[in-house]
Amino acid sequence: MSRPSTAPAGPPAVLLPYPPEQVGAADLAVAVWDGRGAAPPEPVLRAVEFFVVPYTRGAAALPLLERMPRLRVLQSLSAGVDDLLPFLPPGVTLCNARGVHDASTAELALTLLLAALRGVPGFVRAQDREVWEGGSATALADRTVLLVGYGSIGAAVEERLVPFECEVLRVARTARAAPRGPVRPLTELTALVPRADVVVLTLPLTAQTRGLVDARFLAAMKDDALLVNVARGAVVDTAALLAELGRGRLAAALDVTDPEPLPPGHPLWRAPRTLISPHVGGNSSAFLPRALRLIRGQLERFLAGEPLDNVVTGPGN
Repeated sequence: MSRPSTAPAGPPAVLLPYPPEQVGAADLAVAVWDGRGAAPPEPVLRAVEFFVVPYTRGAAALPLLERMPRLRVLQSLSAGVDDLLPFLPPGVTLCNARGVHDASTAELALTLLLAALRGVPGFVRAQDREVWEGGSATALADRTVLLVGYGSIGAAVEERLVPFECEVLRVARTARAAPRGPVRPLTELTALVPRADVVVLTLPLTAQTRGLVDARFLAAMKDDALLVNVARGAVVDTAALLAELGRGRLAAALDVTDPEPLPPGHPLWRAPRTLISPHVGGNSSAFLPRALRLIRGQLERFLAGEPLDNVVTGPGN
């Protein structure tokens, strides 16, 4: 597909989910579409060169891509872009929102972790019944936490773990040094899983990571270990996880599931020792200011002809 480098005079060449004055680009002529209601008219779509996908509305945006013959940059507001990659037109640069969701997702990961260890779901259910139920619970202190995936979100999770007096192990696709300690490669994962009291998943969904947490992985986890997933649901083999949860051997705290949304009647809803949140890791008050800063910076770089940040794939990449 041929993609001219200049837009025709008239319709805007930028399509944003927020008004330009909110982004800090009030002097820039743009079209605005937040993913709700009717799509922009055809003349606008045919002129768009830079498209920011409305957050959580990727499904509504995907059909528009083939109607944008001049598109050069597709900017996601999600850290993961597995839903966009199969539909990316040839020659288009795809950028993710690395850094935008670090604080929100790390906060939720720690919230799920602590709530599951300390038995908060049981307290809520007891409160609903007006029953005073005490007892001992597992502390995070003195536990070993394995972070599977050590990008910006994984590192943000560790920063929030620092005051809790726990040991942290780090695994990523490749080994490297990090400020908090060594990051080990995925090839060492099998040896590290049995050491962990808590496994936190923060890695992207790729062909390599799909189903990574399978029956073998789960069987290697300690008895009574906790699995926390704030990555993508399909990183975990749901049937294998249900088997371990059904035996009562493991616990789980899941912000993402496979399938998703989790339908009524699905056995995960009632699985023992399971806490579920509805994929809200990045959707907090911290999202918008960080998203606006990212969009503003990317627009400035795009208009100046400078290299973009957070490029996942595209020409020359």
